[in-house]
Amino acid sequence: MPIVTIQQFPRDLAQKRELAKRITDAFCEVYGTDPVSVQVFFQEVTQENWSKGGQMGVDRDSAQ
Repeated sequence: MPIVTIQQFPRDLAQKRELAKRITDAFCEVYGTDPVSVQVFFQEVTQENWSKGGQMGVDRDSAQ
């Protein structure tokens, strides 16, 4: 049973639906997996719960 975990900033539900479908299709094509056995977990992280280079996401300039 393939399990895929995606960590990302919040995205639109339609985008997540499309990504989950494409990931599922890829597993089915490559591994011959039954689609109902593929699980995709989205872990959405806000900018106040993420940092890069020691600087919190909410403090970063959008140009960086």
